[in-house]
Amino acid sequence: MAIEDYEKAGKIAREALETWSKRIKPGVKLLDIAEGVEAEIRAKGAKVAFPANISLNEQAAHYTPEHKCEKVFGEKDIVKLDVGVHVNGFIGDTALTVDLSGENGKLLEASEAGLAAAIAGMKPGVKVGEIGALVEQEIKKFGFKPIENLTGHKLEQFELHAGTEIPNIKTASSHTLQEGDVFAVEPFATNGAGRVSDGSQVEIFMLIEKRPVRLRESRRLMNYADEKFQGLPFAERWLYADFTSKLLLGSALKELMAFGVLHPYPVLSDAGKGLVSQAEKTVVIEKDGARVLTK
Repeated sequence: MAIEDYEKAGKIAREALETWSKRIKPGVKLLDIAEGVEAEIRAKGAKVAFPANISLNEQAAHYTPEHKCEKVFGEKDIVKLDVGVHVNGFIGDTALTVDLSGENGKLLEASEAGLAAAIAGMKPGVKVGEIGALVEQEIKKFGFKPIENLTGHKLEQFELHAGTEIPNIKTASSHTLQEGDVFAVEPFATNGAGRVSDGSQVEIFMLIEKRPVRLRESRRLMNYADEKFQGLPFAERWLYADFTSKLLLGSALKELMAFGVLHPYPVLSDAGKGLVSQAEKTVVIEKDGARVLTK
């Protein structure tokens, strides 16, 4: 049953998040954490729903280490670790923030409090815009801003973003929560602009649809992504085991983006270069409220 698969995926996601967030220390390689998370998920009989996101400081989302990345955590880094697991396409999505400086406790509390307020307010018939108001109010109590153009999202089988969003600010959206809906709820708090912008770096992609393309390597990559990732996001670094030429792979990625076959996920950062914290859990809407699945 779908709910059992969501529960299994949620449990594995939470376990991987807890285990590997504790290993985030100054001097540790980001790639070791990302690959450790992903290996644990596979070892427990599930699949990775998206590359482990490890976003630092002003970054909010969509950074995963490059192939053979040597970057290490610094003593002052604020680290967002975001983990996704799927079982038969049913996704558990969860995240937390680690403050290696020990100086930004209130910023972390703000996103956690926003998450708790959102979950407490979720039940059938409630408008999603009202949930956003709860998040915004809670984060502002701590003196920070919610990131207005990042949202939580509905989850469906093999769909990470299934249409309906859970905003982090008050909106006029009249969409109401329905019993049985599954959502990833993820408030972001910042001492910066409260809005993210796209960076130039892209390490994560998703196949949108198969289309005619020119290059043979592009066709091979398109078919490979369709079969292997089943419409879910993947990292460029995952491809190097089967695509040994960096030059040909780069050309294929570029052509597939140009032809609208692949959707790129640029690294997202606060537009004012402020520090960002994130808290996220996956929940199912039940008769009397929201039940956390990533626990």
